[in-house]
Amino acid sequence: MQNKIIFFKNIGLIDWIITSDKMNRFTEKRNSFTFDEIWFVEHYPVFTKGLLEKNYSIISKNNFINNIPVMTSNRGGKITYHGPGQQMLYFLIDLKRRQINIRQFIDIMHILIVETLNYFSIKSKTKKKFPGIYANDKKICSLGLRVKKGCTLHGLSLNVDMDLTPFNYIHPCGDLYIKMTQIKEFNAFLTLEDIRIVLINKISQLLNVKIIKKLCL
Repeated sequence: MQNKIIFFKNIGLIDWIITSDKMNRFTEKRNSFTFDEIWFVEHYPVFTKGLLEKNYSIISKNNFINNIPVMTSNRGGKITYHGPGQQMLYFLIDLKRRQINIRQFIDIMHILIVETLNYFSIKSKTKKKFPGIYANDKKICSLGLRVKKGCTLHGLSLNVDMDLTPFNYIHPCGDLYIKMTQIKEFNAFLTLEDIRIVLINKISQLLNVKIIKKLCL
């Protein structure tokens, strides 16, 4: 029964550190009977460094870049930026119970975004050696996961309608040549709510969820 239900939570705009703490506590406390959850979140401006980051950007001793805080995350990947207008999806999924390995789940995440963007007539693709989703050869979605106790933490960030300027202060995902884009540059009329509705439907199909519990959507 647990595999047929996912709780979708639209948390809204919140500090990254609060979400990170709640996500880690949720994973520590969960058991085989805990329902999976997916959190839809926006963050106040923040840079986060993944476990593979080796300080590709110049960070002051106070851990700020251009007055934006830099936080260390336990996800995979390198450095990226989060801000209002970017849709974060945090996947708290029991992979063992769903009999999905991490590679398969990453593929599901890629398919989710490509099909969602395609629904809005935005063509996108993956790149073999570079994780994430690209539209017009610019990155529109970044991925960063961690697996603990057979369950996923963290997830993806989809650029919708945000200020992309802070990406210029870093090498996004550790790549000097990456340029960022967002949905607004392809369709200025789409809202985060429009995107969420399609994402929920696509996730439900990809994870074979029959019962959807929407909280605060």
